[in-house]
Amino acid sequence: MDTRIAAAAWAHTWVSAWRSHDADAVAALYAPDCAHRSLPFRPPLSGRAAVLDYLREAFAEESAVVDVWFGPPVVDGRRAWVEYWATVVDRDGGALTIAGSAVARFDADGLITESRDYWHATAGHVPPPEAWHVA
Repeated sequence: MDTRIAAAAWAHTWVSAWRSHDADAVAALYAPDCAHRSLPFRPPLSGRAAVLDYLREAFAEESAVVDVWFGPPVVDGRRAWVEYWATVVDRDGGALTIAGSAVARFDADGLITESRDYWHATAGHVPPPEAWHVA
């Protein structure tokens, strides 16, 4: 599969799945034996099942999603990078803005074999900067 197509599907799936808290849709993007790291100092997750568990826990922290934006993926060979921005409502009813970027390596079938996700969260609703382009 062409990496540009896989990367576009990755970004598109994240936008729709985050809005609906569909952890299964995101996990389906990952190879069964993938490696995923969320934040640089957390231990890596190994395998699609671990990614699915992580996503379910993360989505459970949110009572609602206000909006999600993903920038256009940047592709180099089998790797892609994407920037994202989201505003959610946490379980206590407070607004939280999450901004980050993710890097993924895709296999020949378009599944993610390795990914790293770097993000930061701040209280409140903070829209993306005006110059920030979304896909």
